[in-house]
Amino acid sequence: MSAVNGAKLFKTRCAQCHTVEAGGAHKVGPNLGGLFGRKSGTQPGYAYTAANQNRGVIWEDQTLFDYLENPKKYIPGTKMAFAGFKKAGDRNDVIAYLKESTA
Repeated sequence: MSAVNGAKLFKTRCAQCHTVEAGGAHKVGPNLGGLFGRKSGTQPGYAYTAANQNRGVIWEDQTLFDYLENPKKYIPGTKMAFAGFKKAGDRNDVIAYLKESTA
């Protein structure tokens, strides 16, 4: 896993909708600060879909790995428009970056 490559992927494919720093602003998607160990649909101040709120996922390495492959399949009804990272290596790299940047 490469957090450096994950940062590049995040910047080009995720940063237009998400911020990562603790207390950062919500954009089209929620701020991801404190992501690991948090339940889906619970970041204060963001208007989540019922699908995200009701899914009850705890965000960890494996749940993010599965989610980032195809968000709409993992949480049917999510408003996240991103098609996903099809390559396992890309997902692992983004997760490595998120572990560092959202802590």
